[in-house]
Amino acid sequence: MATVGGAGLANGQSRIPQVAPLAKYKLVFLGDQSVGKTSIITRFMYDNFDKNYQATIGIDFLSKTMYLEDRTVRLQLWDTAGQERFRSLIPSYIRDSSVAVVVYDITNRASFLNSSEWIKDVRAERGNEVVIMLVGNKTDLADRRQVSVEEGEDKAKKEGVMHIETSAKAGYNIKPLFRKLATALPGMESAPSTASSNLIDIKLSAQPPEEAPSRQCYC
Repeated sequence: MATVGGAGLANGQSRIPQVAPLAKYKLVFLGDQSVGKTSIITRFMYDNFDKNYQATIGIDFLSKTMYLEDRTVRLQLWDTAGQERFRSLIPSYIRDSSVAVVVYDITNRASFLNSSEWIKDVRAERGNEVVIMLVGNKTDLADRRQVSVEEGEDKAKKEGVMHIETSAKAGYNIKPLFRKLATALPGMESAPSTASSNLIDIKLSAQPPEEAPSRQCYC
């Protein structure tokens, strides 16, 4: 009789713990150039802000494994470039996403107006099988505001999406943004109502999968 971990098991059998598969969710960040998509991701991942802005080239990838009350989820964060020349790449990244985060700059009205087109692109690829969050970034520049909170909320209501304002520079509402997204993920409907207040980071990873383009820079 074989002995494993001090317990006798017949026929050489071993006790192999059954581990539940890790739920993975793809979050794609969309929006015009310079609205702060990468800054939001960087603040969430590393809790810092890089004031030396550089535009993202193509697509960037990061992942964060998180513990949410009674389960573990891995958020795969896909940061897309806002420049028009990269627009043709984006639909393929939207196609299998669970969440689309559409970011606009509250000091740039054009970026707010263009958010409708980004939401339209998401709907074209994913229909209603995706969680969409409309994010008004750069609240630290409130004195230069061109888009009111009410306008953002009205658009979100009209489009049938969620809405929040943030400041990646100040760290304002970044954690609440991801808490809202985490509790809205497919399959999270049965999670306890207290889950959003118990979001705990347990692992960070920035290793891209083979199919992801190499990382270029942050914006």
